[in-house]
Amino acid sequence: MSTVRAVLNAPYVLEYAYRRSVGPVLGRFLAGLRDRTVLGARTASGRVLVPPQEYDPETSEAVVELVEVASSGSVVAWTWVDAPRERQPLARPFAWALVKLDGADTPLLHAVDAGSPEAMRTGMRVQVRWRSERTGSIGDLACFEPEGPSSDAAAGARGVEARATTDPVRRIQSPVRLDYTVSAGPTLSRFLAGLVEGRILGRRCPGCVKVYVPPRGACPTCALPMGEEVPLADAGTVTTFCIVNVPFEGQTMKLPYVYASILLDGADIPMLHLVNASSAEARMGMRVRAEWVPPGERRPTLESIRWFLPTGEPDAPFASYQEHL
Repeated sequence: MSTVRAVLNAPYVLEYAYRRSVGPVLGRFLAGLRDRTVLGARTASGRVLVPPQEYDPETSEAVVELVEVASSGSVVAWTWVDAPRERQPLARPFAWALVKLDGADTPLLHAVDAGSPEAMRTGMRVQVRWRSERTGSIGDLACFEPEGPSSDAAAGARGVEARATTDPVRRIQSPVRLDYTVSAGPTLSRFLAGLVEGRILGRRCPGCVKVYVPPRGACPTCALPMGEEVPLADAGTVTTFCIVNVPFEGQTMKLPYVYASILLDGADIPMLHLVNASSAEARMGMRVRAEWVPPGERRPTLESIRWFLPTGEPDAPFASYQEHL
């Protein structure tokens, strides 16, 4: 392969916005943070849970009473973060800590901006640092910091019934992001390099002699290393398919569209790709051929194939692909 000889590595980011309803208890807790107030849930035994829970973890009884606790407390346990990651509470080194607020019986996990690990210790007193703009989320509590004499929480736990809020939080949106570095390995790197050259390459198992595409390092059935490389046609048969009608985060295709398992001629394992056909046209057995992007735009990804197009050939008989569904 002349285009790419090395093992390919690339960053991969899985990211989406997770939206959820929070219920009446967490809704009041988040609304309290928006108003610079920390609320806990008082159980029938008198324990105060912070963050509040809807049910007593010991008895499973519903918890409906919320009480106000102090916005200062003591560090129960901590660990230091030398290299903060993106979207963590602070961009500089900080401590993750379990902080038991005065008036609470359970600790709250959050960041402590102490400056250095030498400044951290179990039992140290800390206070909330509020964000100047608050929206009703746990992020309204920017972090904890070592307690000072001017703290508005220095009076200690209040333990009084929470003030009713006229605007509880009902829904939140939490960004979810996972960053990976993916290594394709030598076998898959050869396959991806072939796509840049407009070729589809499979691998044959020396045991069961099945041809896999995309190829794998070892046969999942025989547990043998894959053998010879097999050039494959860029035409094949639709074995199964689905019509995508539901929008989703990061969607780029216009709805509805067809996503299909395509058994390439000469392969024994179908590959997944888009089919540029209407939902009325799509069917099992339909013959399709790859439409490649122009050579200068190809990259070592499956996006080098824009999609598969119907060829107009007669449908393949079911018996020719029934073992590959």
